[in-house]
Amino acid sequence: MTQPSDSRFDPAAQAAGPLAGLRVLDLSTVVMGPYATQMLGDLGADVIKVEPPAGDNLRAVGPMRNPGMGHLHLHLNRNKRSLVLDLKTSAGRDACLRLAADCDALLYNIRPRAMARLGLSYEAVAAVNPRIVYVGAYGFSEAGPYAGRPAYDDLIQGLAGLGDLSVRQGSDVPRYAPLTLADRSVGLNVAIALLAGVLHARGHGRGQAIEMPMFEGMAHMVLGDHLGGATFDPPMGPTGYARLLAEHRRPYATSDGYLSLLIYNDKHWRAFFTLIGQPGLLQDPRFCTHTARAAHIGEVYAYVAGIIRTRSTAQWLQELARADIPAAPLYSVEDLMADEHMRATDFVRSVDHPTEGRLRTPAPLGRYADTPTALRRPAPRLGEHGREILREAGFDDTAIDRLIAEHVTISGET
Repeated sequence: MTQPSDSRFDPAAQAAGPLAGLRVLDLSTVVMGPYATQMLGDLGADVIKVEPPAGDNLRAVGPMRNPGMGHLHLHLNRNKRSLVLDLKTSAGRDACLRLAADCDALLYNIRPRAMARLGLSYEAVAAVNPRIVYVGAYGFSEAGPYAGRPAYDDLIQGLAGLGDLSVRQGSDVPRYAPLTLADRSVGLNVAIALLAGVLHARGHGRGQAIEMPMFEGMAHMVLGDHLGGATFDPPMGPTGYARLLAEHRRPYATSDGYLSLLIYNDKHWRAFFTLIGQPGLLQDPRFCTHTARAAHIGEVYAYVAGIIRTRSTAQWLQELARADIPAAPLYSVEDLMADEHMRATDFVRSVDHPTEGRLRTPAPLGRYADTPTALRRPAPRLGEHGREILREAGFDDTAIDRLIAEHVTISGET
């Protein structure tokens, strides 16, 4: 069993992680961009979170113990440093450019035209740092007619067809996935794109502008599963992946609860039919091959649903495990946090935040044998590292005090 982690953040572990030495200037807010940069920070990058004077909007989303330190902020911005800059002022823009001169990448999520109005276009940033990777993570590609439209997770889920897919699966009304699926899934692509750009820049001595649009990113995921017959020209059938859309593809009701179960390959089906005393069903044209089962997937799921109702969850879990058929209990979020595997791998960490007290947080993802990750910094208070970051950029205390007096930045130090 993995030993329980120390309950403290470890600021001494500044060289921890495979991305130690990478510096990212993060101008993004809400979920998609901050999720991408938190992953980079977890892997050791020095992420400088530049916030407007009012702070990132998600700071205000409760529950929270103190103003501006909402739970989503705590889970999206650890392993980062916070600096406040009013980028609508010339002094704020100039400070941002001075920071960019020493960064590997800059990430933003407002419209490119808005960045240009701030004096922070790719051309302006590249003029002070030709090696910088300039990543725009926003709603829609600038190459299409939707360029510049506002985009939020619910809108993108709807445009990408997720609500319609829920109806095709049997929902009475269109539904969104109950998590920020578009933000987080496309955020993964944002992090990959940024790292790809940095890798190229380090090999060729020059950076580039990269666009990672949310709509196209979510559409990429949906179409990969659901182009179906429209994959072929002319189409060989309707869109959709029949197994994923089957009405009974959901947790199976047992006699006393629910069960997650996937009887997938021929070996699983032989074992299942033997387990229920129906080995002859392997000759049934609906069940005899993977192709046949896929063609009759609705009937297949319905048949299994009827069988699973006959025994308790505990009985099924025990018998399916003996038959080597993939099955798992249906968890709540509370069950997930208490799971024995989560505890053994120390995945949900209890840590002490210097102002927010004892917190639970997911551990950095993955295990690196030679460059281990660490919880180096808690999610910062607004502007907490302002003086530290500005001094690194060459500002003396007099200049920093002037920026504070002019409301270009704040001193978040305690």
